[in-house]
Amino acid sequence: MTSYQRREQLIEIGRSLFAAKGFEAVSVEEIAATAKVSKPIVYEHFGGKEGLYAVVVDREMRALTDVLINALSDPQAHPRQIVERTALALLTYVEENAEGFRVLTRDSPKTDPSNSFNSLLGDIAVRVEDILTDAFKRQHLPAKSVPYYAQMLIGMTVYTCQYWADQRKLSKEQLAAHIVNLAWYGLSRMEAKPELRYESEKAAREAEKQAAREAKAIAKQEKQGKKAAKSQEKAVAAGDDATDGTTVTDGSQAVGKSQAADESDESDESDETNESQKPQSPHESQKQSTIGEN
Repeated sequence: MTSYQRREQLIEIGRSLFAAKGFEAVSVEEIAATAKVSKPIVYEHFGGKEGLYAVVVDREMRALTDVLINALSDPQAHPRQIVERTALALLTYVEENAEGFRVLTRDSPKTDPSNSFNSLLGDIAVRVEDILTDAFKRQHLPAKSVPYYAQMLIGMTVYTCQYWADQRKLSKEQLAAHIVNLAWYGLSRMEAKPELRYESEKAAREAEKQAAREAKAIAKQEKQGKKAAKSQEKAVAAGDDATDGTTVTDGSQAVGKSQAADESDESDESDETNESQKPQSPHESQKQSTIGEN
């Protein structure tokens, strides 16, 4: 095996081990044992584990950068087409270089203070900012928020790709469509001054006011209900009094009629008595005498 071939072999082995275990968990001994060489061979080519890791990361960075820059570099393309191309480009890289992508997204070693992958994402975010700036101008949106939205898009896409690298239940095209769906329709319907509608202090104050209005309305309804009930009670009481008055009047009339009837009977009896007590005329007396004789 030539020196070049041995170097490439060590790079491939190092990439697989770093992707599977992370930088800190891999040792020079493990790299050498996997390649079936002695540790001095690893030191000869890379100066140690850190040197091998740097070469692996540099290769992956260059490959990913080329893919993303090509997707973002067509000024004549429709903004949505750029979003679609970028999502597909990143997913294609993940599909074809799964181990390399895992190396880039794992924690970088303490000897790499610049964090190469984050540095790459920062460079890509700057290019996304350029695209978003034009789109924001067309929609009359504030330019000061562009950097934040660029970071959101990059972060959303990268972490989705990380998940997909281990859970490939969707095809590359299907996942790209979902990413574009969220990104594009989110960007195309943005508000110039977005606000939290439920969890902000303003929303809390509005909720308190609404609760107070509802409590006031309920109290008003209860008051009206009590008032209506009281009025109904009065009406019922007035009806009972009217019924009692009618009964008394009817009773008095009956008593009066009875008394009048009694007085009439007494008057008739008196008339009969007076009639019987009147003196008889001589003719009537003679008549009665004649009847008696016969």
